Amino acid sequence: MLEKFEILRSYRGPSHIKELSYEELEKLAQEVRDYIIEVTSKNGGHVGPGLGVVELTIALLRVFDPPKDTIVWDIGHQGYPWKILTDRKEKFPTLRQYGGIAGFLRREESPYDAFGAGHSSTSISAALGFRVAKDLKGDDSYTVAVIGDGAMTAGMAFEALNNAGHLRPDRFIVILNDNEMSISPNVGAISTYLNRIISGHFVQETRQKIKSLLKHLGETPVRFMKLTEEFLKGLISPGVIFEELGFNYIGVLDGHDLRSLEDTLSNVKDIKGPVLVHIVTKKGKGYAPAEKDPVKWHGVAPYKIESGTFIKKPSPPNWTSVFGKAIVELAREDEKIVVITPAMREGSGLVEFSKEFPDRFFDVGIAEQHACTFAAGLACEGMKPVAAYYSTFLQRAYDQVIHDVALQNLPVTFAIDRAGLVGDDGPTHHGVFDLSYLRCVPNMIVCAPKDEQELRDLLYTGINSGRPFALRYPRGPAYGIPVEGFNEIPIGSWEELLEGEEIVILAVGYPVYQAMKAAEKLYKEGVKIGVVNARFVKPMDEKLLEDLAKRYEIFITVEDNTVVGGFGSGVLEFFARKGIFKKVINLGIPDRFIEHGNQNLLRSKVGIDAEGIERAVRDILSKELKFKG
Repeated sequence: MLEKFEILRSYRGPSHIKELSYEELEKLAQEVRDYIIEVTSKNGGHVGPGLGVVELTIALLRVFDPPKDTIVWDIGHQGYPWKILTDRKEKFPTLRQYGGIAGFLRREESPYDAFGAGHSSTSISAALGFRVAKDLKGDDSYTVAVIGDGAMTAGMAFEALNNAGHLRPDRFIVILNDNEMSISPNVGAISTYLNRIISGHFVQETRQKIKSLLKHLGETPVRFMKLTEEFLKGLISPGVIFEELGFNYIGVLDGHDLRSLEDTLSNVKDIKGPVLVHIVTKKGKGYAPAEKDPVKWHGVAPYKIESGTFIKKPSPPNWTSVFGKAIVELAREDEKIVVITPAMREGSGLVEFSKEFPDRFFDVGIAEQHACTFAAGLACEGMKPVAAYYSTFLQRAYDQVIHDVALQNLPVTFAIDRAGLVGDDGPTHHGVFDLSYLRCVPNMIVCAPKDEQELRDLLYTGINSGRPFALRYPRGPAYGIPVEGFNEIPIGSWEELLEGEEIVILAVGYPVYQAMKAAEKLYKEGVKIGVVNARFVKPMDEKLLEDLAKRYEIFITVEDNTVVGGFGSGVLEFFARKGIFKKVINLGIPDRFIEHGNQNLLRSKVGIDAEGIERAVRDILSKELKFKG
């Protein structure tokens, strides 16, 4: 695949990039973009973010000396050029494939990946930790954090900025990559020239000398100088807030002007104290469809390069769209329903809701904790808030779930998308802990649907329950089952789908139909297995569970959640509490982080698909026969 690229083919790594001319670098930038487009068209991935930071990546590798100098990328969505230009250009075609390189940065994958992350807004905190540790060790290398404007909406980013402004470390640089706004008029030749002057040695040395001189004259002249400086900076840049937090602000720079980036970054290396460099880039740069619709092209499935159309196989509606349609229907009948999401409007299927009910839709940005407590406040005033999260992102609001919602027993419904194994995005995005971390919270109702109609019914039940209610559902296509209306489901009730003789399977969510497939196959061989849709993990249907204990000797629990503290653990706790002695086998996600790969492949690997469940039953029967024999 690399043969077609003249510069990239012979590229030897970060030391080589310093030897290339600007003409060669421009060609390299285009080849990196073409390579990203070619690979993601086959594998899918985060296209827009990576295309937007190619020049920045090149500039960082030319000005700094990683891995000695530490470069911390926020989230890793924009890490594809970094992977290619450090030490993984040959491996890049394996992106997001099982056994291949990850879609995010990973410390174990490369020494150039200083910090692995899949959740936003961590880079400044992590980089500050690196910086302080370097200072304690007497290491004078540089530390750089790269963070996007979206990630700056999270409180964690400002907590880190505040701490850094207090500590005022040298050789600490934050690069704010602003890729949402268009490049404003002041980002051009004049602004670039001014920023190069502001970051230059002469201006910075003069600035420090004047400050030292004025200090001898008292606080008033120093304060006057600072106010004057901030006023002048405010005329050409939006950096006053960062200056007030203790940073030297340099901006706004054109993030695609390689010469200017390199010159400015070279200059800021010598500025005392923490520095924030504000650049503006175009998300999706170099690929017209991604430039036109950067939100859509943030993360995509495989596509046709020429047209930008996605390669879609015919499939039923996905779980997300089922939720999105249902919440719109419910909101038409109940004006108290409001929806909150932390920057997940498209991903959570809420575009239609946001358009039809703009006054009742709140996208609060990447602020998961705020979203939860905001929903709690809405509930206090009699609204019926639905907080839509990805499972993995709800983890960030765990304290708020406990203290602000559950402790006060407030009627917030959590619509938890991407529960279970999500596939190619890997361990940072697998939603495999929610049953465990929610099941232990008092007042919380926790459930999962077996199919589309049950999702609708559980959503309706939750919104009208008057209780904290968590409804989790997987990523990907549902079953294509016709849906109609809404029915209230008794909270805590299970559903016995199939009667058996000795073994019963208790399944939650996605594994329910997989258990049915396994049981139906075994039925044909004369092995009768019971199957129960244990749709409520908390509270459990204890009455039915006691009845099942009278009829079955062996229980198999199946969940797309960690087996540690999950649904299966709840069944074992119930039996222990009641003094019921049964053989219980827990199937679920093992106690380790699961790699990235095709969603169904991963489900097969951990044994929660139909074949895995069937295999577990046969293994149990084989052992039982041997024991009895």
